Amino acid sequence: MPGLTRDRREGVADIGGAKISLVDTAGLEEARAGTIADRMRRQTEKAIADCDLVLFVVDARAGVTPTDTAFSRVVREAGKPVILIANKAEGRKGNDGFFEAFSLGFGAPIAISAEHGEGIGDLLVDLAAALGLKLASRERSAGKRGSPKDADEPAEVPADARAKPIRVAIVGRPNAGKSTLVNALLGEERMITGPEPGLTRDSVASDIEFKGHAIRLFDTAGLRRKARITETAEKLSASDAVRAIRFAEVVVLLIDPDSAFEKQDLTIGDMVTEEGRALVIAINKWDLVTDKQKRLRELKQTVAQSLAQVPNVAVVTISARAEKGLDQLMSSVVKAYEIWNRRVPTPQLNRWLEGAVSRHAPPAAAGRRIKIRYVTQPSTRPPTFVAFCQRAEALPKSYLKYLTNSLRDTFDLPGVPIRFSLRKGDNPYAKG
Repeated sequence: MPGLTRDRREGVADIGGAKISLVDTAGLEEARAGTIADRMRRQTEKAIADCDLVLFVVDARAGVTPTDTAFSRVVREAGKPVILIANKAEGRKGNDGFFEAFSLGFGAPIAISAEHGEGIGDLLVDLAAALGLKLASRERSAGKRGSPKDADEPAEVPADARAKPIRVAIVGRPNAGKSTLVNALLGEERMITGPEPGLTRDSVASDIEFKGHAIRLFDTAGLRRKARITETAEKLSASDAVRAIRFAEVVVLLIDPDSAFEKQDLTIGDMVTEEGRALVIAINKWDLVTDKQKRLRELKQTVAQSLAQVPNVAVVTISARAEKGLDQLMSSVVKAYEIWNRRVPTPQLNRWLEGAVSRHAPPAAAGRRIKIRYVTQPSTRPPTFVAFCQRAEALPKSYLKYLTNSLRDTFDLPGVPIRFSLRKGDNPYAKG
């Protein structure tokens, strides 16, 4: 389907031991000023202006089109070195287009099939030569590919979480202003924006720094109700957005104050907490709200009632277009991340348990008391606690909720999911 890619997507490849930043761009199209295609074209021209090398890709099966010829002039005027690539060249159908590509004036094209991996070794050799890199002999002889690592695909959580950027997904319904917010945080027009809903299709990663904290932002497609999603492109975009939530560490749920906390907003909030991610709620377009104090009270009350599983979640008012409230938003993101990673020492946990049980003892079941013997925190991200008792199945959920709320208040764990479970048995560390 033509036109799927809209924003610039960056990834990193290891070529000959050197890290190469690759920028995938939208297809170049001639279009009227102000249209989506025109905004896509400007993003591509910005990528050309910023790069060290252009990989000019033509469709060998379609041959050289008038659009290819027009934009070969755009690339030539940029004055950047160019490698001409004839993609989809597998089989005989690509022969004619391959030879037509010579007419663009960029020298001999490299015939490849990106889908099947053919010709990638030859491309690597030319790419390394154009950038002044040296390939290892085995890579040259075998045509070994680099190791592409998509910057948009978060890796597994490292042992030292502080050494890696905080992964923050910006999510919400279509037209909430997610791309405008990312552009404001980046300080440049990195994402295509406009009044049309559904402009963003891919989850695009961008890196920023805030007060010494490295942060990787993921701009995502707007999420509508499943019943309303019919086009294949939107299904792919929604799947990509959900995946971004699952790989994020902090999720910013962006809300439009005119239609705040409709069913889809709450569905997204539930999804974030079910995945165990830290949550920050940002009310966008706040500069357009008239009675701000009254509206903020109403919104906070709605949050408290509708997202009761994460009490005291941070609610920040911003204006992405006017670039107001951004520092407060990012401070809330960093704080939520720190709480999400917080670990409570075991002795403190068990002193808390003793006090919580003495204030409100577990109810008896079938005339027998239930004794909770020990509690520990096996993991963070989100904070996860396990208590040991003999008849775990008999303890009512209401008492487990009491313990969770008491734990949250005692150790200051607002706005993040807490996982608290019971296990049958004695204290496993008693004999140690």
